[in-house]
Amino acid sequence: MKLLKNINNVIVLFGVLITLSACNDYIEEDIFSDITSDNFINEENADQLVVGVYASMRNVYRDYTFKFDGTDIFANKGNLSSLSATNDYFNLTSSAGQSLWANNYGVIGKANIVVSRYENQVEWSDSNLEAKAYGIAQARGLRGLAYFNLVQQYGGVVLQLEEDQVIRTDYVRSSEQETYNLIIADLEAAIPVLEDAPETGRFSKRAAQHVLAEVYLTRGYTSFGESTDFATAAALAEEAIGGYDIRSQSYAKVFAYSNQVNDEVLFAMQWGSSGFTADKDNNKHSLFMNQVSNYPGVTRSGNPYGFSDFSMMPTPFYYSLFAANDTRDDVTFHRVILADDIDELRDADGVLLDNIIAGDTVVYYPKEALDASELAAHLDRHWVYQPDEYLFGRPDAIAGVNYLYTLNPEQTNFPIFKKFDDEDFNETRLGARDTYVFRVAETHLIAAEAFLAAGNSSQALFHINRVRERATGVANEYATVTIDDILNERALELAGEDNRWAVLKRTGKLEERIALYNPQVINHGAFDASVHLLRPIPTSELQLSDGSLDQNPGY
Repeated sequence: MKLLKNINNVIVLFGVLITLSACNDYIEEDIFSDITSDNFINEENADQLVVGVYASMRNVYRDYTFKFDGTDIFANKGNLSSLSATNDYFNLTSSAGQSLWANNYGVIGKANIVVSRYENQVEWSDSNLEAKAYGIAQARGLRGLAYFNLVQQYGGVVLQLEEDQVIRTDYVRSSEQETYNLIIADLEAAIPVLEDAPETGRFSKRAAQHVLAEVYLTRGYTSFGESTDFATAAALAEEAIGGYDIRSQSYAKVFAYSNQVNDEVLFAMQWGSSGFTADKDNNKHSLFMNQVSNYPGVTRSGNPYGFSDFSMMPTPFYYSLFAANDTRDDVTFHRVILADDIDELRDADGVLLDNIIAGDTVVYYPKEALDASELAAHLDRHWVYQPDEYLFGRPDAIAGVNYLYTLNPEQTNFPIFKKFDDEDFNETRLGARDTYVFRVAETHLIAAEAFLAAGNSSQALFHINRVRERATGVANEYATVTIDDILNERALELAGEDNRWAVLKRTGKLEERIALYNPQVINHGAFDASVHLLRPIPTSELQLSDGSLDQNPGY
């Protein structure tokens, strides 16, 4: 567990507030007070501007807008007829997506300040020219990442490369191709200067290679992609993997709370245990869970699971992907919910059925369906939800048992996520666990997809089998590989980490797979490929542009 030393507030010019924890594994920052535009920025403290870009990145990776819902492996927690614009595409309008747009442009704006001040304001001595180049490289790399986050969702966006000096309303969108060109230029300029093994929390050369690999891979599917894009993506992914063997640590160890800084993680958003909200404000523990405090014996604030603050849950299809020998199941899910306090279960007439004490099983989600006799025996001690019951609604009644389904106040029951569990949090917020942004396992799967698209199935097999072997212990489990195999393996390995929607979009599989596997889409989906493969530009941005910013078609 990382030991937090301290956190200080850094006030940056033009109202830029930078707050980021400083510990032995954190990006260090200093405190400045009574500063002015004339005396603040110099070569000794200019790195604080770079730290501010990382601080803004936290907002990007604690915002889950458009990443998970409306996909094959995540759906709405409500009943099948419930409407959700971002999940079933019913009445999706430009009122959605403001935070995604604003948070990424927040990163871009701070990155532009770094580049501008490093080049035009700071007086650099010859001995610090490498520090100048390194600061600019970090800013451009993170700017490229932010623009990649935007272009995948919106298509071409506004390309702002200068520090904002005046209020403007005449912003105009560039084409999608121009946006990709900028992203590639930023990352290719950054990679030679970035460090192989930087201070923990900073953007490394291998992280940038990982991102650039995915950029080329994504562009390769477009109408303006180049014939070499898939091969370039594959080569970059292998460079990012380097000599690291993911089999050197288990999936469980990768997600161990005491092992958050580990060799598989290429880039992470860092959080900590200080008393400062800006440092300890991760919310990922509240994702993909039901309201467990509705169960008897499970308190709202004292339980180890958290409090649900997200409307999405895994789909039945996602649970079905886990083979019996896949060790990721035990790491990803809580299949048992334990009481953390004393309580009683009583029937509708007030008759005592069970005394619950801390540590008792309250709900059990078996991986394989129980037979009738096993089920009845369990239902005398706790509720059981079979694999085909992981949705909204109550299972058929079982007579003569203590734990009748009608006594459970929680109507949406499913194995909640475990791999994002925190040990220091306050219900839905104030989490201290780091958020993994890129891992080498994903780099392998990017390589597999790129090699497959480039026509090199043998190398695609090598990379997908490396990921699979760590999970199951079986070498060369895949004898053949398809894009659906890669998408399924990505789901098993990266659910809740990668941007599932963007991955399905780039592979051309979004419409097909949501129609097969998303319960609400199957029931009443309104997906239209001519509209919904791009997101609506937020209403507020259109209003501020005085008509110069074009909306995407169909919105």
